[in-house]
Amino acid sequence: MNLAPGGWIMWIVVGLIAGWLASMVMRGGGYGLVGDLIVGLIGAVIGGFLLTLLGVGGSAGLVGSIVVAFIGAVVLIAIVRALSPSRSTF
Repeated sequence: MNLAPGGWIMWIVVGLIAGWLASMVMRGGGYGLVGDLIVGLIGAVIGGFLLTLLGVGGSAGLVGSIVVAFIGAVVLIAIVRALSPSRSTF
């Protein structure tokens, strides 16, 4: 994932959007502004790594970066939930 043209601002935008989307899809209700940003940024790294392992790569622009970060963020949330003690979601 190459976000060089937008720099840090694009990383923040991608991280926020991907983290928020992943937390909504995973039925977590969100982790707050900073939490969603962290989940999205770490998710971008995980998603980029996973897609590289699968042989999928290339520059897909902003939307592609959000999709990759979203996939990684969903994986991250699933791993964290699997490793953390179970909690009631009610």
